Order: sequence, then structure tokens, then C-alpha cells
Amino acid sequence: MSVELPLWKAISYFRVLALCYALLRYFNSYLHFLHPVAGWIYFGALILWTLASTRAFANPQRCTWYVLGFDLALAVTGIVLSGLTDAPARISHGAPTLPTIWAAGTVLGFAAKGGWRPAAASGAVIGVANILGHGGPTGDNVHNIVLLLVAGCAIGYVIELARASEATLTRALQVEAATRERERLSRDIHDGVLQVLALVQRRGAELGGGARAGGGADGADFAELGRLAGEQERALRALMTGGPLPAQRLPEAGAEEPDPAGPRDLTALLRPYAGERITLSAPGTPVLLPGPAAGELAAAVGAAVDNVRRHAGEGARAWILVEDEPEAVTVSIRDDGPGFAPGRLGEAERAGRLGVSQSIRGRVLDLGGTADLYSAPGEGVEVELRVPRKAS
Repeated sequence: MSVELPLWKAISYFRVLALCYALLRYFNSYLHFLHPVAGWIYFGALILWTLASTRAFANPQRCTWYVLGFDLALAVTGIVLSGLTDAPARISHGAPTLPTIWAAGTVLGFAAKGGWRPAAASGAVIGVANILGHGGPTGDNVHNIVLLLVAGCAIGYVIELARASEATLTRALQVEAATRERERLSRDIHDGVLQVLALVQRRGAELGGGARAGGGADGADFAELGRLAGEQERALRALMTGGPLPAQRLPEAGAEEPDPAGPRDLTALLRPYAGERITLSAPGTPVLLPGPAAGELAAAVGAAVDNVRRHAGEGARAWILVEDEPEAVTVSIRDDGPGFAPGRLGEAERAGRLGVSQSIRGRVLDLGGTADLYSAPGEGVEVELRVPRKAS
């Protein structure tokens, strides 16, 4: 709420200042009214309500739609009452209404609460009340109504943009903080635990091999110790990078199988594709999709990884990036291979090689998503698969 709070406080101050201005205008002209007592009664109610609602208008949680509705009703009442208490000659010469610019605070409140649409609706209500209850459609009335609508809609639109920008910034800061924390933990683990485990693995293999050559009985123990250290090192690296664990526990006897139509974690389905030359990066939380959709998307990723292994060369590396968004799930597969020239995919499809068009694009298109490939000679290949949650 860091962007909105200053605006709400400014609206609260504006209402108080506008009340003082309206009181001053009425004090200088109330003797010319036909029923000045009615005007003072209205201002008494307006003063009490403005002071009572000052805290509400300074905070978006306290300023509910009921508060804004009563504020709008009070503004409309003052406008209509102006036409009944003021002299017809004054009204015809463009005399202001009882609340004057205080009514603009109501429109600003609607704008800050709900955006430009509620602001336009409240401004239209005040405009209709001004035309029907105070002087008719005069030039001054139309001019003031247009200014009120423009100001309310502009501020409402700006507040909508500010909220969207703040939400995007918050998400980016969260991702940045999580990335920095993972990098810090990775450095600490690499500098300590991983180096010790690698040393134990090497020394265990050396001692185990030497003991077996000399006929010692403890050679198998040393070799086993080195093997276990190596497994733990690989498991720890997998946990650090989100890659596959070296060993997976089988389900216990009698355990229920997961529902194939229920939600499945896409990251778990993609972990088997990771390896020494293929890095998997995914969110720390499960990326859930309906079971069939998750399986099809994982199969499309597998086809892309298979293309890397077959066409990018033995020394090529690949990276799989999973992005979990509110509306869709995006998986990018990028390699540092030789790439291919434009038009190559079309030639392969015409020749009957349908791996990309069917195994990758076809699967994703059936899920209502998109599959885009980017490549140039010498720059590798990037495949971006995007599946919307609703369509899947």
C-alpha cells in the first residue's frame, strides 16, 4: 500500500480544506438565500460527517463502499438542497451549490477505491444532480461536470496503473530475494559440505582400491564409504539446483496411487530429464497442473531435450527453466549448440520429419498453449512452451 497511502491522505486533507472553503462561501452569502437556516443545518451535518470520516478516508481498509455511498448521498443532498434554498436569481447567475468543491472529494474517493469506472459513475451521479436540482444545463454546470469527470477518471486510471506496477515490483523483489538466498546457500554449501564429500569419495576409492590389491578385508568398506559420499554429494547438488535426486523411493506396499486426472507437480515430471549437461531451474514450490496437461507438457519438454542430445552435439549443454505464473505455466529449453538456419523446420516437416511439429508443437497446441522456437546459426536453439491454466 506504499503507493496508495499518500493519495488517501491527500484526499482526506482535501475534504477538510474543501469543507472550510464551502463554509466560507456560505458565510459570505447566506443572507441572500431564501432559507438560510436549512443551509446551516446541512452544513452542521456536513461538518460532523467530514470530521467523523477523516480517518476512514485516510486509509483504504477503513474507507468501505458503504462510507463512499453515504458520502455520495450527502453530496447529492447538498446539491439538490441548493436549488431549494437559494434564490432563483442567484442560481441563474451561476451561484455555486452548498457543498461546492467538497463533492469532488467524493469522486476522488471512488477513484482511489475502485479505479476510473467507479469515479466516472459517481461523477455522473453528481452531474445529473447538478443539472436537475440546481439551475439546469447551463454553461457553468456543464463545464464543472466535465472537469469533475476528467479529474476523477484520470486519478482512477493512474491508481490502477500504480497498483499493477507495485504488484509487479513486489513479485520481482520476491524473486530477486529468493535468488540471492539460493546463491548464498549454494556458495556456503559448495565451500564446505560438497568439498568434504568429494574428498571423502576420492579417498575412499583410493583406499578401497589399495586395500583390495593388497588383500585387505577393509577395502570394501572404504569403497562403500566413497560410493555413499558420492551419492550424498550428487543428492545435495540436486537439492541446490532443483535437479533430480540420484535415487527415488518406491511407493510402499498398499499405498494409494495418485489420481492421474488430479493435479501433478510439473517439476517432478521434468527432473528425470536433468543431468550432467542439462540443468533444470524451477520454483521452490510445486508447479501444479491437471494430470493429463502436466504429462503432455513434460512429454513435449522431453522431445525438445531429445533433440538437443541428437542435434546439438555431445559437448552441448542445455538449460530448462520453469516459470509458474498465475495465468499460465511457461517452460523454456535453451542449448548452446550450433543452432539451425531459418526455414530448416519447414524443410524437415515437408520431408516427413514431424518431431517438432507433432511431438512438441502438437502437444502444446492441443492444450491451448503456444510453442515458439528461436534459433540462428551458431547461437543455439531456444524452445518456449506456454500452457494457460484455464485451457489446460
